[in-house]
Amino acid sequence: MKIFLTGGSGYIGKATISALIRHGHTVEALARTDRAAETVASLGATPVRGGLGDLGVLNAAAARAEAVVHLAQAETGDEDLAAATAMQDGIGTGTYVHTGGTWVYGDTDGVVDETAPWNPPSLVAWRKPVEDAVLGRAQQGGRPVLVRPGLLYGGENRLIDVFYAVPGKEAGAVPYIGDGANRWALVHIEDIAELYAAALRARPGSVYVGVGGVNPTAKECSLAVARSVGLDGKVASITLDRARERMGPVADAFALDQQLTPARAEAELGWTPAHTDPLAVLAGEE
Repeated sequence: MKIFLTGGSGYIGKATISALIRHGHTVEALARTDRAAETVASLGATPVRGGLGDLGVLNAAAARAEAVVHLAQAETGDEDLAAATAMQDGIGTGTYVHTGGTWVYGDTDGVVDETAPWNPPSLVAWRKPVEDAVLGRAQQGGRPVLVRPGLLYGGENRLIDVFYAVPGKEAGAVPYIGDGANRWALVHIEDIAELYAAALRARPGSVYVGVGGVNPTAKECSLAVARSVGLDGKVASITLDRARERMGPVADAFALDQQLTPARAEAELGWTPAHTDPLAVLAGEE
């Protein structure tokens, strides 16, 4: 299948290009800069020069493809919706896979699935109208599919590295928020890439949470990160207010207590997470 992908030079994008090519697909990938073009080309994709604001480029690239995978992070909901609309117009009746995130569910009060009510922190509250519009295309003959990844780990491990490992090394102790008893719905980068590949065969209007099904506490994750940077056992609690000062709005997302199940994707797509020991990976033991 010929696929057009946005965000190909990013954390999820690089893994997803590799997965798609491994499954026999050909990929064109949006590339805003020379460096991004070099990155996607090195992975086996054909660069398409432009950014999310270049709606004509997005539309034309989608029209050439049999499916679209939209991974790029927009600056605003308006930008994301405009890009999604251009690509859905271009792909027509082909599959369009859009990216959301599990943070929109807020605190889950136990293990939940895709049907859980929304209670998003302000950081991701803008997603609701975008996702409603994307999924609404199913009523017009489109084939929208929505993937909501959990908190990613493995590989570059960007968010956890930036907000936990790096400041932890500088301070001599890795932080966690409050008592650290809240749970994180983690997913390995290689597993989420496989879910995007599997989502190409999903029914129109389908929604999948991309999680590993193992939901360790935030403190356990901080202890694992501490081990990985040579600070075994050295963690420190910080208040949510202090976390907001250090991290910005993402602190409220890291403080969420989330447990989610991958059962729907397993049942409908045959997708089974291969990485089931996130603490070992975070600790650098795998």
